[in-house]
Amino acid sequence: MSNPYLSTPNMFLLIAVVALYALKFAELSFMENVSWWWINGFAFFAFLWFEFFERMLGLDKRKDELLHEKMRKERLKRNFKEGKK
Repeated sequence: MSNPYLSTPNMFLLIAVVALYALKFAELSFMENVSWWWINGFAFFAFLWFEFFERMLGLDKRKDELLHEKMRKERLKRNFKEGKK
């Protein structure tokens, strides 16, 4: 069973933060001239998104509800098949 949290668009936000930190730390190409404040600001936005905005919009509950609904359907299907035998 795949993890629904890893397939959400929100994970791209975390991947982008890690990539920006890595590029800035290595001072590659255009990241040499970018201030650390911009990267830290983006990381702070990601923090705000996951701690406050995602909860306010109910996105964190939807993931759990979808996961539990999928597990329930699989359990019912499995039990129905076992009941026929």
